[in-house]
Amino acid sequence: MHDAIARQVSGLVCVGFDGHTLPSETAELLASGVRSAIYFSRNFQSAEQLAQLSESIRRAAGRSVLITVDQEGGRVQRFRGAGFAELPSGRELGQRGDSAVRAAAMNAADALHSCGIAMNLAPVLDVDSNPANPVIGERSFGRDAALVAACGVTYVNALQSQGIAACGKHFPGHGDTSVDSHLELPRLSHSMDRLSAVELLPFRAAIHAGIDAIMTAHIVFEAIDPAVPATLSHAVVHGLLRQQLGFDGLVLTDDFEMKAIADQMEIGEAAVRAVEAGCDLVLVCHRLDRQRRVIEALAEAVRTGRISLDRIERSQSRLNTVMRHRSCTKHAL
Repeated sequence: MHDAIARQVSGLVCVGFDGHTLPSETAELLASGVRSAIYFSRNFQSAEQLAQLSESIRRAAGRSVLITVDQEGGRVQRFRGAGFAELPSGRELGQRGDSAVRAAAMNAADALHSCGIAMNLAPVLDVDSNPANPVIGERSFGRDAALVAACGVTYVNALQSQGIAACGKHFPGHGDTSVDSHLELPRLSHSMDRLSAVELLPFRAAIHAGIDAIMTAHIVFEAIDPAVPATLSHAVVHGLLRQQLGFDGLVLTDDFEMKAIADQMEIGEAAVRAVEAGCDLVLVCHRLDRQRRVIEALAEAVRTGRISLDRIERSQSRLNTVMRHRSCTKHAL
């Protein structure tokens, strides 16, 4: 029974790894129930090599796997050259207009599809409202929330029309922080009226457009939940995103090895809290020991009754829905 539980909760963990070929330890995680993986530039040599790596991941898992990457454009583009065109930054796309946004999304979709990648962790739906922001800046489509919303909808529709899932980020909004959540935990003190008018506007539009997935931010939003970052907050994920905004798609966390989470609490406990909050997929992008620890903690939470199997199955169902609709199941390499 315990092995069956560990296999089920493994489906809620997205893993990253080093190298151009699949490590045996990661292959074991995939064979034991992990159903999603994330690529970085460290995994890339060429489009052909990526296609072979994606196939080896599927073979190790014995079924379809949701493979994802941050291929936004600008300074966040994991694959460059060797079959991948340079993509403009979000800011440049926002300045150039709707046709440029659509072309960039279509370009990204075609390249990712050829490599067996089924989800792009884009578009960035943060509004570039703070010039001192060290992590968003040019990744955003612009400083006007309506412009970001319009560009975001165009990007989502173009990407998903080509069989690649879109993932909007970073909910409820990372644009006005002056702290990088990779390094420490940011806090925002905006009122709900301000959040609704600015930060939430692009996410509402993307949800209305049918976006497949949304990624949470490791940021404390004091007006919603002053105690914990959004990723771990039931009020943010379940209350605001699920209930108020009506999103029933796949909710991903940002990487759990970022210091905004890793320095706050033990990673296994943080993963349990994220699932309790309503997240479906926990990203653990680097270390094998942390990936195993997250799986262990989630399994223990199910065994003790802290998380129900029904809750795990709802997340698995959302993952299944994305995989049925996108290229990880519609197309074979």
